Amino acid sequence: MDTILTGREREIATLNKALSSTEAEMISVIGRRRVGKTFLIHSVYKEKIVFEISGLQYATKKDQLRNFQQQMRLAFPDLDQQPLAQDWLDAFFQLTAALDATDDGKTKRVIFFDEVPWLATHKGKFLMGLTYFWNSWAVRRNVVIVICGSAASWMIKKILRDKGGLHNRVTRRIRLRPFNLSDTAAYLRARHINMNQRQLLLLYMAMGGIPHYLKEVEAGESAAQAIDRIAFSENGLLKDEFNALYPALFDQSEYHVKVIRALGKTQQGYDRQQLISVMGVADGGYLSRVLEELIESGFITAYPVYGKKKKGLRFRLTDHYSSFYLRYIEPNNYGGAGSFMALSQSQSFKSWCGYAFETVVLEHIPQLKSALKIAGLFTQTSTFYQAGSKASEGAQIDLVLDRNDGVINLIEAKFYDEPFALDKTTADNLRKKQRVFNQATNSRKQISWVMVGAEGVVANSHSLGTVDHLFSADILFAAD
Repeated sequence: MDTILTGREREIATLNKALSSTEAEMISVIGRRRVGKTFLIHSVYKEKIVFEISGLQYATKKDQLRNFQQQMRLAFPDLDQQPLAQDWLDAFFQLTAALDATDDGKTKRVIFFDEVPWLATHKGKFLMGLTYFWNSWAVRRNVVIVICGSAASWMIKKILRDKGGLHNRVTRRIRLRPFNLSDTAAYLRARHINMNQRQLLLLYMAMGGIPHYLKEVEAGESAAQAIDRIAFSENGLLKDEFNALYPALFDQSEYHVKVIRALGKTQQGYDRQQLISVMGVADGGYLSRVLEELIESGFITAYPVYGKKKKGLRFRLTDHYSSFYLRYIEPNNYGGAGSFMALSQSQSFKSWCGYAFETVVLEHIPQLKSALKIAGLFTQTSTFYQAGSKASEGAQIDLVLDRNDGVINLIEAKFYDEPFALDKTTADNLRKKQRVFNQATNSRKQISWVMVGAEGVVANSHSLGTVDHLFSADILFAAD
């Protein structure tokens, strides 16, 4: 079944505006591996692309230039073929000559450079050639230049924050993120796969909203069956995707993987010092760079701790697939087909689902704000953590919404097989968390608890006066 462009309305609008403008446009497209960047560009621009090249991983400059020569032959078959370019400046000379020779002067054309971080080999001077191409040629032509890359941190540093010839040259930016729940449901429906919300949640918690992963799901499967086949069978796409994922994005990716593995051990996340201790590494600039790269690429999230400054950041693994891989796929690598059907019935998996569902809620803040009827209200999002001691109680609150209308929402997520009913123990625990929060922050704002249950939350005597808003996962499936 062919892949169908689903969702991405904002990104499509951005691409179309660039195409219809009367000026030259340079668009940067950033997004993690497998998120659908190339497919988006091909789907929207189609026959408008007159030349494209995708970088080759681990290739030398000479290999990249040979690739360029081949793409030139494919793009301009009627022109006399040029010899192999000696460097990237020579290559861009050849490209500008070919584009000028085939310009009809009427239609806006698209030139697409995919996986630019791979094209820009060490000392290869690709960016120097690209700078020439834009400043000396493209800026005065009726063209759209698309530069795309999966290594988000590299793209931001080398392209968006460049202090040289590319400084402020990008006219439009697209940050392509994984599908949310609404887009995931729409994508599967477009492929004639109908799952109820419970099944969609299970699928999403295991692989996230990555289109390339979701494309593997087949009609008629339950979430457990799909996960078992895709992640545990001998030829399943996700069986060893983890081992290719990080090397494709980062140089010296072993350190990145070490961070991911450390964060995969905790459900509460770590602050910097805890992370350093668990990893057994020294503090310093290299760790800062790795953390920034993982954050920019969407694998981990740094949450400010309410009431603390930057040093209070807590890092949490928020890439669903990586979390699921470390917890279940890797330890059962030789289990084969059928492994997950048994694992999904274990108490361990049910406990992990609680953590994964918390992550899903954290990813759907716009939907949560809409349900609270504060979509247009400025809010600051954070977490709260205080370690317990002999002198004081400890507490963790995964999500804090600090509103500018004098209210703070404290969010609690529960993943159960049926609507969750508060009992005395749960209600007492919420009141304890609120007490610790008040004592630690001295906030004078009104505190209001929000509880989101995968199958809903039952109002009863224990919730009355403790939890003000009871929601089911239905709210998370709303379009943002």
